[in-house]
Amino acid sequence: MIFYFSGTGNSEYAAKYIGKVLSEKVISIAEEALKTKKEYCLEQNEVIGFIYPIYAWGAPKLVIDFIKSIKLKNYDKNYIFSIATCGANIGNTMETMKNVLKHKGLILNSGFSLIMPNNYMLMGDVDSKEVEDKKLKAAELRLQDISNILAQRKNNIIDVEKGTMPWFLSGVINPLFTKFSMKPKKFYADNKCIDCKTCERVCPTKNITVNDKVVKWGENCTSCLACINRCPVKAIQYGKSTRNKGRYVNPNIDRRLESLK
Repeated sequence: MIFYFSGTGNSEYAAKYIGKVLSEKVISIAEEALKTKKEYCLEQNEVIGFIYPIYAWGAPKLVIDFIKSIKLKNYDKNYIFSIATCGANIGNTMETMKNVLKHKGLILNSGFSLIMPNNYMLMGDVDSKEVEDKKLKAAELRLQDISNILAQRKNNIIDVEKGTMPWFLSGVINPLFTKFSMKPKKFYADNKCIDCKTCERVCPTKNITVNDKVVKWGENCTSCLACINRCPVKAIQYGKSTRNKGRYVNPNIDRRLESLK
Protein backbone atom coordinates (compact mmCIF):
# COMPACT_ATOMS: atom_id res chain seq x y z
CA MET A 1 0.00 0.00 0.00
CA ILE A 2 1.73 3.15 -1.22
CA PHE A 3 0.39 6.58 -0.30
CA TYR A 4 1.58 9.53 -2.36
CA PHE A 5 1.05 13.25 -2.72
CA SER A 6 1.99 15.04 -5.93
CA GLY A 7 1.34 18.43 -7.52
CA THR A 8 3.12 18.15 -10.86
CA GLY A 9 3.74 14.43 -11.14
CA ASN A 10 7.22 13.70 -9.76
CA SER A 11 6.05 11.90 -6.63
CA GLU A 12 3.13 10.34 -8.50
CA TYR A 13 5.55 8.87 -11.02
CA ALA A 14 7.81 7.50 -8.28
CA ALA A 15 4.84 5.98 -6.44
CA LYS A 16 3.40 4.31 -9.54
CA TYR A 17 6.83 3.06 -10.63
CA ILE A 18 7.46 1.37 -7.30
CA GLY A 19 3.84 0.23 -7.06
CA LYS A 20 4.23 -1.66 -10.34
CA VAL A 21 7.56 -3.21 -9.37
CA LEU A 22 6.31 -4.34 -5.95
CA SER A 23 2.73 -5.09 -7.09
CA GLU A 24 1.37 -2.74 -4.43
CA LYS A 25 -1.73 -0.59 -4.75
CA VAL A 26 -1.09 3.15 -5.03
CA ILE A 27 -3.31 5.64 -3.20
CA SER A 28 -3.51 9.43 -3.58
CA ILE A 29 -3.17 11.24 -0.25
CA ALA A 30 -4.94 14.28 -1.73
CA GLU A 31 -8.05 12.22 -2.45
CA GLU A 32 -7.94 10.34 0.86
CA ALA A 33 -7.37 13.52 2.89
CA LEU A 34 -10.84 14.75 1.91
CA LYS A 35 -12.47 11.70 3.51
CA THR A 36 -13.64 11.70 7.12
CA LYS A 37 -12.70 8.09 7.78
CA LYS A 38 -9.09 7.12 7.06
CA GLU A 39 -8.85 3.47 8.00
CA TYR A 40 -6.86 0.98 5.95
CA CYS A 41 -6.82 -2.77 6.48
CA LEU A 42 -3.39 -4.27 5.90
CA GLU A 43 -2.73 -7.68 4.48
CA GLN A 44 -0.14 -9.90 6.09
CA ASN A 45 3.39 -8.63 5.36
CA GLU A 46 2.04 -5.80 3.21
CA VAL A 47 4.52 -3.01 2.49
CA ILE A 48 3.53 0.55 3.42
CA GLY A 49 5.04 3.54 1.63
CA PHE A 50 4.77 7.33 1.83
CA ILE A 51 6.01 9.31 -1.18
CA TYR A 52 5.82 13.10 -1.32
CA PRO A 53 7.63 16.24 -2.56
CA ILE A 54 9.82 18.47 -0.43
CA TYR A 55 8.62 22.00 0.27
CA ALA A 56 11.41 24.12 1.78
CA TRP A 57 13.17 21.11 3.31
CA GLY A 58 10.09 19.51 4.78
CA ALA A 59 7.17 17.28 3.87
CA PRO A 60 3.94 19.11 2.93
CA LYS A 61 1.70 19.79 5.93
CA LEU A 62 -1.06 17.90 4.13
CA VAL A 63 1.09 14.75 4.20
CA ILE A 64 2.03 15.07 7.87
CA ASP A 65 -1.60 15.72 8.86
CA PHE A 66 -2.72 12.72 6.82
CA ILE A 67 -0.26 10.37 8.52
CA LYS A 68 -1.35 11.66 11.92
CA SER A 69 -4.99 10.94 11.07
CA ILE A 70 -4.76 7.44 9.55
CA LYS A 71 -5.50 4.13 11.22
CA LEU A 72 -3.73 1.04 9.89
CA LYS A 73 -5.70 -2.03 10.92
CA ASN A 74 -3.82 -5.33 11.39
CA TYR A 75 -0.46 -3.52 11.57
CA ASP A 76 2.12 -6.05 12.74
CA LYS A 77 5.45 -4.34 12.23
CA ASN A 78 4.81 -4.17 8.49
CA TYR A 79 7.73 -2.85 6.46
CA ILE A 80 7.40 0.95 6.07
CA PHE A 81 9.39 3.17 3.71
CA SER A 82 9.38 6.85 2.80
CA ILE A 83 10.61 8.64 -0.33
CA ALA A 84 11.00 12.42 -0.55
CA THR A 85 11.30 13.85 -4.07
CA CYS A 86 13.36 17.03 -4.23
CA GLY A 87 15.31 19.40 -6.42
CA ALA A 88 18.56 18.80 -4.54
CA ASN A 89 18.29 17.86 -0.83
CA ILE A 90 15.77 17.32 1.98
CA GLY A 91 17.33 18.57 5.22
CA ASN A 92 16.14 16.59 8.25
CA THR A 93 12.83 15.60 6.67
CA MET A 94 13.39 11.89 7.19
CA GLU A 95 14.02 12.39 10.91
CA THR A 96 10.73 14.29 11.10
CA MET A 97 8.95 11.51 9.23
CA LYS A 98 10.45 8.91 11.55
CA ASN A 99 9.15 10.82 14.60
CA VAL A 100 5.66 11.35 13.13
CA LEU A 101 5.37 7.62 12.46
CA LYS A 102 6.78 6.74 15.89
CA HIS A 103 3.98 8.74 17.55
CA LYS A 104 1.56 6.51 15.64
CA GLY A 105 3.29 3.39 16.90
CA LEU A 106 4.82 2.80 13.46
CA ILE A 107 8.45 2.10 12.56
CA LEU A 108 10.20 3.63 9.55
CA ASN A 109 12.38 0.87 8.08
CA SER A 110 13.90 2.81 5.19
CA GLY A 111 13.95 6.33 3.78
CA PHE A 112 15.25 7.84 0.55
CA SER A 113 15.61 11.15 -1.22
CA LEU A 114 14.97 11.23 -4.97
CA ILE A 115 16.23 14.16 -7.04
CA MET A 116 13.71 15.25 -9.67
CA PRO A 117 13.26 18.29 -11.96
CA ASN A 118 12.37 21.54 -10.21
CA ASN A 119 8.76 22.78 -10.41
CA TYR A 120 9.01 25.72 -7.99
CA MET A 121 9.45 28.85 -10.08
CA LEU A 122 8.54 31.37 -7.35
CA MET A 123 12.25 31.60 -6.57
CA GLY A 124 14.41 31.12 -9.64
CA ASP A 125 12.99 29.12 -12.54
CA VAL A 126 12.27 25.56 -13.55
CA ASP A 127 15.17 23.51 -14.86
CA SER A 128 16.27 23.77 -18.46
CA LYS A 129 15.18 20.93 -20.74
CA GLU A 130 18.72 19.57 -20.70
CA VAL A 131 18.87 19.50 -16.91
CA GLU A 132 15.32 18.12 -16.73
CA ASP A 133 16.19 15.21 -19.04
CA LYS A 134 19.38 14.46 -17.11
CA LYS A 135 17.54 14.42 -13.78
CA LEU A 136 14.76 12.18 -15.12
CA LYS A 137 17.25 9.63 -16.48
CA ALA A 138 19.14 9.59 -13.18
CA ALA A 139 15.86 9.34 -11.24
CA GLU A 140 14.86 6.20 -13.14
CA LEU A 141 18.13 4.50 -12.27
CA ARG A 142 17.70 5.61 -8.67
CA LEU A 143 14.17 4.18 -8.61
CA GLN A 144 15.50 0.86 -9.85
CA ASP A 145 17.97 0.76 -6.95
CA ILE A 146 15.34 1.81 -4.40
CA SER A 147 12.90 -0.80 -5.73
CA ASN A 148 15.54 -3.52 -5.28
CA ILE A 149 16.11 -2.46 -1.68
CA LEU A 150 12.38 -2.41 -0.97
CA ALA A 151 11.83 -5.78 -2.62
CA GLN A 152 14.44 -7.24 -0.24
CA ARG A 153 12.92 -5.28 2.66
CA LYS A 154 16.27 -4.13 3.89
CA ASN A 155 16.07 -2.53 7.31
CA ASN A 156 17.63 0.60 8.83
CA ILE A 157 18.37 2.15 5.43
CA ILE A 158 18.33 5.96 5.41
CA ASP A 159 19.84 7.03 2.09
CA VAL A 160 19.23 10.76 1.66
CA GLU A 161 20.87 14.01 0.57
CA LYS A 162 20.48 16.33 3.56
CA GLY A 163 22.32 19.41 2.33
CA THR A 164 24.31 21.87 4.43
CA MET A 165 23.08 22.55 7.98
CA PRO A 166 20.01 20.30 7.71
CA TRP A 167 18.87 21.23 11.22
CA PHE A 168 18.56 24.86 10.10
CA LEU A 169 16.90 24.03 6.77
CA SER A 170 14.18 21.85 8.30
CA GLY A 171 14.04 23.36 11.80
CA VAL A 172 14.02 27.07 10.94
CA ILE A 173 13.35 27.72 7.24
CA ASN A 174 10.63 25.10 6.82
CA PRO A 175 8.42 26.34 9.70
CA LEU A 176 8.75 29.90 8.39
CA PHE A 177 7.83 28.73 4.88
CA THR A 178 4.81 26.82 6.17
CA LYS A 179 3.58 29.81 8.13
CA PHE A 180 4.32 32.75 5.85
CA SER A 181 5.31 31.78 2.30
CA MET A 182 2.12 31.13 0.37
CA LYS A 183 -0.57 33.80 0.27
CA PRO A 184 -3.49 32.56 -1.88
CA LYS A 185 -4.57 36.12 -2.69
CA LYS A 186 -1.46 36.50 -4.88
CA PHE A 187 -2.71 33.86 -7.35
CA TYR A 188 -4.58 35.11 -10.39
CA ALA A 189 -5.46 34.15 -13.96
CA ASP A 190 -4.37 36.62 -16.63
CA ASN A 191 -6.16 37.40 -19.90
CA LYS A 192 -4.87 34.20 -21.54
CA CYS A 193 -7.39 32.16 -19.51
CA ILE A 194 -9.57 29.95 -21.75
CA ASP A 195 -12.00 28.85 -19.01
CA CYS A 196 -10.91 25.20 -19.31
CA LYS A 197 -11.11 24.70 -15.53
CA THR A 198 -7.92 22.64 -15.50
CA CYS A 199 -6.71 24.51 -12.41
CA GLU A 200 -9.95 23.67 -10.60
CA ARG A 201 -9.67 19.97 -11.46
CA VAL A 202 -5.99 19.51 -10.56
CA CYS A 203 -6.04 21.36 -7.23
CA PRO A 204 -5.49 18.60 -4.63
CA THR A 205 -7.29 20.49 -1.86
CA LYS A 206 -10.26 21.61 -4.02
CA ASN A 207 -9.24 25.17 -3.25
CA ILE A 208 -9.99 26.67 -6.68
CA THR A 209 -13.27 27.57 -8.36
CA VAL A 210 -13.70 28.82 -11.94
CA ASN A 211 -16.77 30.59 -13.27
CA ASP A 212 -16.78 32.32 -16.67
CA LYS A 213 -13.00 32.88 -16.63
CA VAL A 214 -13.11 34.19 -13.07
CA VAL A 215 -10.69 32.06 -11.08
CA LYS A 216 -10.82 32.21 -7.29
CA TRP A 217 -8.53 30.68 -4.69
CA GLY A 218 -9.64 29.83 -1.17
CA GLU A 219 -7.46 29.74 1.93
CA ASN A 220 -6.66 26.01 1.84
CA CYS A 221 -3.55 26.18 -0.37
CA THR A 222 -0.88 23.51 0.06
CA SER A 223 1.82 25.24 -2.05
CA CYS A 224 2.00 22.49 -4.69
CA LEU A 225 1.77 24.91 -7.68
CA ALA A 226 -0.22 22.34 -9.69
CA CYS A 227 -2.52 25.12 -10.90
CA ILE A 228 0.38 27.16 -12.30
CA ASN A 229 2.32 24.30 -13.83
CA ARG A 230 -0.61 22.41 -15.32
CA CYS A 231 -2.43 25.35 -16.92
CA PRO A 232 -2.30 24.57 -20.69
CA VAL A 233 -1.93 28.24 -21.69
CA LYS A 234 0.24 29.49 -18.79
CA ALA A 235 -2.53 31.82 -17.64
CA ILE A 236 -2.10 31.20 -13.90
CA GLN A 237 0.35 33.52 -12.17
CA TYR A 238 1.54 34.20 -8.64
CA GLY A 239 2.13 37.92 -8.23
CA LYS A 240 5.05 38.96 -10.40
CA SER A 241 7.11 35.89 -9.49
CA THR A 242 6.00 33.59 -12.31
CA ARG A 243 5.76 35.92 -15.30
CA ASN A 244 7.87 34.77 -18.27
CA LYS A 245 9.05 31.69 -16.40
CA GLY A 246 8.85 28.05 -17.41
CA ARG A 247 6.37 25.43 -16.32
CA TYR A 248 6.96 21.79 -15.44
CA VAL A 249 4.86 18.62 -15.37
CA ASN A 250 6.53 15.21 -15.20
CA PRO A 251 6.39 13.95 -18.81
CA ASN A 252 6.74 10.27 -17.94
CA ILE A 253 3.73 9.65 -15.69
CA ASP A 254 1.79 7.70 -18.32
CA ARG A 255 4.31 7.04 -21.10
CA ARG A 256 7.14 5.38 -19.15
CA LEU A 257 4.90 3.43 -16.77
CA GLU A 258 3.24 1.70 -19.70
CA SER A 259 6.55 0.02 -20.56
CA LEU A 260 6.76 -1.48 -17.07
CA LYS A 261 3.65 -3.59 -17.60
